[in-house]
Amino acid sequence: MKATGHGDEGRQLQIEGWSQIVPVEPGGNAGAPDREKMAENNAADTGNQKGKLMDRILSRGNLNAAYKKVKANKGAGGVDEMQVDELLPYLKQHGEEITQQLREGKFKPNPVRRVEIPKEEKGKVRKLGIPTAVDRVIQQAIAQELSPIYEPQFHEWSFGFRPKRGAHDALKQCRQNVDDGYAYVVDMDLEKFFDTVNQSKLTEVLSRTIKDGSGVFINALGTDMVTMEEYYP
Repeated sequence: MKATGHGDEGRQLQIEGWSQIVPVEPGGNAGAPDREKMAENNAADTGNQKGKLMDRILSRGNLNAAYKKVKANKGAGGVDEMQVDELLPYLKQHGEEITQQLREGKFKPNPVRRVEIPKEEKGKVRKLGIPTAVDRVIQQAIAQELSPIYEPQFHEWSFGFRPKRGAHDALKQCRQNVDDGYAYVVDMDLEKFFDTVNQSKLTEVLSRTIKDGSGVFINALGTDMVTMEEYYP
């Protein structure tokens, strides 16, 4: 195993043990939520609470849950070759410095390891980015606290890459739409979507809700947002 890029001095986390179908009436609107207004309302609630939010992210309970989630998901190692089973002793030794870097906005994720997995279509592959195991814990910890803040901004009929939602929920909604009298389906695929996300625009959208002028959360999540596909399969 190669050393991960987060330093070597005494870090210690307090981890236990370390342990769309949108109905539109003639002349009406699509019924989608006013995302701009929702974002503004949420920003008013969270804009001045970055310190408290970071405290929640770095709390013992949240970090424990993040570690357990990453460990349960298993998965391959990142560019530092550290495996999930090696996380616990590493975080026992280095957790304190990592949390300090996060609080000061100095934490920098490692580059992701690129892998290709075959698609059903012959000859085509899907590109994934695999973060290091340590970065996955940090990103998971952040996602656990940010998801409840951003979730209300999503449409109720959005099912992809969302917690406690999946294909079965989408099928159930489709059956309901058929029962309601809908007869047409529009099927679209955005080619190489994760490869072409405008990072600046994504950061701007996130900042409407979380007023993070120092970029602490964005830096910790990393700029390679394609990696989030791995966390919410």
